[in-house]
Amino acid sequence: MASPAQQLPPGWNAEWDATNQRYLFIDTATGHTQWEPPAGNPEAPPQSQGSPPPTHHGKRRQYAAGQTQAYYGSDGMAATPPQYPAAGATMQAPQQPAQLFTPGLAAEGQFQQQQAVAGGQGGYYGENPEYINAPQQQTYPQHSPAQMGALADQFGQMNMGQKGPRLFTTNLLAAPPEPFELHQPPPPILLPPGACLSPSPFANADPSYQRSTLNAIPTTNALLGKSKIPLGLVLTPYRSLKEGDEPVPLVTDTVIARCRRCRTYINPYVQFIDGGNRWRCCMCSLSNEVPQLFDWDQVRNQPGDRWARPELNHAVVEFVAPTEYMVRPPQPAVYIFLIDVSHNAVQTGMVATATRTILENLDRIPDESGRTKVALIAFDTSLYFFSMPPGGSESSMLVVSDIDDVFLPKPTDLLVNLSEGRQALESLLGRLSDMFQDNHTIGSALGPALQAGFQLMSPIGGKIVALTSTLPSVGPGALKNREDPKILGTAKESGLLQAASPFYKTFAIECSRAQVSVDMFLFSSSYQDVATLACLPHYTAGQTYFYPAFNASRTEDAIKFAHEFGEVLAQPIMLEAVMRVRASKSLRMSSFHGNFFVRSTDLLAMPAVPQDLSYAIEVQIEDTITAPFVVFQTAVLHTTCYGERRIRVVTTALPTSSNLSEIFASADQVAIATLLANKAVERSITHKLEDSRDALFNKMVEILGAYKASMTAAGAGASAQLAISENLKMLPVLVLGLLKNVGIRQSAQIPPDLRAYAQALLTSLPSQVLMPYIYPTFYSLHNMAPECGTVGEQGVIMPSPLPPTSEKLERHGLFLIEDGQTIFLWVGRDAVPQLIIDVFNLPSYETTLPVLDNVFSQRVNAVIQKTREMRRGPYYPHLYVVKEDGEPALRLWALSCLIQDRADVLPSYQQFISQLKDKVNGSSY
Repeated sequence: MASPAQQLPPGWNAEWDATNQRYLFIDTATGHTQWEPPAGNPEAPPQSQGSPPPTHHGKRRQYAAGQTQAYYGSDGMAATPPQYPAAGATMQAPQQPAQLFTPGLAAEGQFQQQQAVAGGQGGYYGENPEYINAPQQQTYPQHSPAQMGALADQFGQMNMGQKGPRLFTTNLLAAPPEPFELHQPPPPILLPPGACLSPSPFANADPSYQRSTLNAIPTTNALLGKSKIPLGLVLTPYRSLKEGDEPVPLVTDTVIARCRRCRTYINPYVQFIDGGNRWRCCMCSLSNEVPQLFDWDQVRNQPGDRWARPELNHAVVEFVAPTEYMVRPPQPAVYIFLIDVSHNAVQTGMVATATRTILENLDRIPDESGRTKVALIAFDTSLYFFSMPPGGSESSMLVVSDIDDVFLPKPTDLLVNLSEGRQALESLLGRLSDMFQDNHTIGSALGPALQAGFQLMSPIGGKIVALTSTLPSVGPGALKNREDPKILGTAKESGLLQAASPFYKTFAIECSRAQVSVDMFLFSSSYQDVATLACLPHYTAGQTYFYPAFNASRTEDAIKFAHEFGEVLAQPIMLEAVMRVRASKSLRMSSFHGNFFVRSTDLLAMPAVPQDLSYAIEVQIEDTITAPFVVFQTAVLHTTCYGERRIRVVTTALPTSSNLSEIFASADQVAIATLLANKAVERSITHKLEDSRDALFNKMVEILGAYKASMTAAGAGASAQLAISENLKMLPVLVLGLLKNVGIRQSAQIPPDLRAYAQALLTSLPSQVLMPYIYPTFYSLHNMAPECGTVGEQGVIMPSPLPPTSEKLERHGLFLIEDGQTIFLWVGRDAVPQLIIDVFNLPSYETTLPVLDNVFSQRVNAVIQKTREMRRGPYYPHLYVVKEDGEPALRLWALSCLIQDRADVLPSYQQFISQLKDKVNGSSY
């Protein structure tokens, strides 16, 4: 029998639909489909059930399982269940019937055609604008009236007419993680028409400042509970600016419009009423008067354009605060350096490196106003103060050996103006290391040194920077070595992650009250109790930096510390800050994660806020939300390090939805993973590490189970697939990365200091830096494209990332593995001699990477340099050269970053997915 395609009028084609065992007729000009042969061809053959399928048409439509059922009815689905490749198999291009649709693997033409069929509106969140602005015309198959009645309920359930982001389902068993998907923007925020006053593209906060785990907020708590997705915000209000980033607009006229009732700052989502004389709050709907000077240009002293005001066009804006926002005049920036000068600190070169770094970065310390003050206190088992008279070039040392009752030996000249005491400070920094070169004292009075710094600074506030290389052993805050290999990997291990002494938390709260922040730089080669010492930065909005077994004679160690310390000194810091997050009616901030002290129910005190520090806040839905959209607004009142009182306001508006498929389609997997990391660390400290791991695994099972029950044909029954929405495809591998991270991982080999430091990073890194930390980046360098490592329009062109699995390693290759903190250059055992010579200039090589005068060496170095520069924050990853047949410990450390592999008792990605599938099929929702 002839194929129908041979008997169709021009412009039509026929395609065999194996799911429904019948031909589908396609108008190739418009893309319309129908079951009946097109008019004008009465000789077209009947729909034979047994006809062999013809060759696939180039624009074959693919449907997710649930959508196929909605279009064609459950009978058609039951006839031929979808077939999936076995676990671990590579997914083929989407040209097979009844296969789950994966936009990332579809050709562009196919994708746009498929999305038009599904009524897609941003189902694939790529950077290509053609993908974001996908066609919105919907074309449906032609059904008889009888069929239409039978399908009514299914259309209602799938909500084909929804206005939110479209849901695409993927099968995790057949669709391996694609690293590039983590670099895609989050799901689009589709606000109702008229929600925003401004057409500005900056009217909603960039996700790098503030992002929600859901970009469509459920209207009820029951609906949120049904999705099992945690609702929360991830904030980085003081994100650093890279080249090309838009600066935050500054409103300098001190005209600040706020709601009288809920104190929300005016923003692009308010409404002007009463002829523009009043504005209605987008949070509580109260009507407020527009300030008299709101429409006045104070610079030109003439009427201004209201619609040009930054606060009505930008979601992230900063106001210069008037005097009513000040309790006292803005404080100057104050830095007090506490430097450990005990025998170990001097011998490892820490003192020399630290003093040289301060000296080299004096000009980078923020001091535009000329008010910045500095002091330096050295300590071993005694305290050493340095008096630096203004204008003088010499300093005198004052020793205090009574560490049980700390006092300042001199009331003046210990804390000096940076510009006035510059000569004396430079002289002191130049000779401090030599002064203690022969110091044989072993021991550390860190607690008394902190108390001394606090006494010196407390009338003003500022930042204490403590550098110590030994466990505090004398005076208040003395600690004992509690590291016990026998309890590592047991239920008691979580005790090692809790503070051993109440001194540091109590002292931190005193610091917070006096606007004093503490940064800790820790260098010990033996146990230092990072868990206890990290309490100080945690409650004072500082940061902890850890350099285990630091030795300045290793060039990489010295460069890493000097770079990071220099960046911390040069950072503009926000002083005496308080932060509050407001939200629309029916939403409440329920718990807070990050480095700060919660002063009242929702006021976060942050004495000095460094850039690129992240915070996570869980949100609770208290009542049914009736508004079409909700608004979250973060406000941070602070003093700049240049002496100006300001308010930074970050506003995010999100639509509401009562449709579960829209909720799933709007989920932001990066924000969810960031929130889960914070919750996991908190649980590991308050409960046990095992509880933390179980909670992560169970949350993933809950989300997959909820999706299966509500969004797939399988419902509560067993399924051969493991379905999830396309935009959550990377969440399981991110959870696996968390489970394998040093901070959470099940192991009896991880020293408590390393674990505590990893936990400090998990709760403070912004999402952009956290993602590679839990899902490391993996590049193949030996066969990268010729343009990689060269400079293009967007800077150095990077290779395409590979999935982090040893399956991609080749014995003759050169690979780069990095997690934002460490870079491994992996050299295969059979690497060709010319490759080694091009990269290392030697037939045999050690652990340094030279820059050589050949193109390949320069490209490799450019990729490594770009890797270090592309992340926000002060971190400078340590580079290790790893020989495949070299040092076993280093090799195992590098391989532990390939998180999709099996390691020790931890599963591979495929095993993990199988465990999730078994658990989901064994659970009932």
